[in-house]
Amino acid sequence: MLITHDTRCALDTVVDLVNTVPENDAADRLPDVAALADFVRKHEISDVGVLSAQDLAAVQEVRARFTGIFAADDPRAAAALINELVAAAGTTPRLTDHDGYDWHVHYFAPGASVADHLAADCGMALAFFVVAGEQERLRRCEAPDCRRAFVDLSRNRSRRYCDSRTCGNRLHVAAYRARRKEAAS
Repeated sequence: MLITHDTRCALDTVVDLVNTVPENDAADRLPDVAALADFVRKHEISDVGVLSAQDLAAVQEVRARFTGIFAADDPRAAAALINELVAAAGTTPRLTDHDGYDWHVHYFAPGASVADHLAADCGMALAFFVVAGEQERLRRCEAPDCRRAFVDLSRNRSRRYCDSRTCGNRLHVAAYRARRKEAAS
């Protein structure tokens, strides 16, 4: 599956947004306007004005919808959620070549809110996966204490952990130690 630069950026953004959801009594990682501003800056989200509490609430609502897409059991359910999200954002596809990036498509209208921007661009990135029959690549980490979202871009669709160096390695080390302990008994 060919993934363009802007689609990859949108995928990284939606995964990071979904992963701000509080789980297991953890704190919300998008609790205030300052955190939203940091998120916007980190992901280089363009064409965003001054952020407000209203923007934060709207982004948190969009985040909840994206979380539902990652939890969808089948492509039809994912498609319905994506269609609702993208339609509510009022998508307006347009070609642009801003900030030193080559030509790419923005799906949000000029001057759109940050929530509509995220819903349109990230929603379309997820839509491409459903269209390509690759919805199963939208996953949650299989580490029992993690459950972070990620997009499996491995060639053979075999990625199981959000980060093989942390979650994957930790579980492999635990399994190795259990085998050694069993062999020693």
